[in-house]
Amino acid sequence: MENRIKELRAEKGMTQAELAELVDVSSRTIISLEKGQYNPSVVLAHRIAQVFGKTIEEIFLFDE
Repeated sequence: MENRIKELRAEKGMTQAELAELVDVSSRTIISLEKGQYNPSVVLAHRIAQVFGKTIEEIFLFDE
């Protein structure tokens, strides 16, 4: 699954570590998410969406 985390994080001038702290995961998790190597839980996806003021669907691009 693709996502827009890196793009949205850059728009806010936020580091991977800062985002990780806000959503209560390791920076390693954010790195894996950005590379598409890890699919988040619904809870984590929701936390990330809240940080960026977006819906889950606006951040995570589901393949039909």
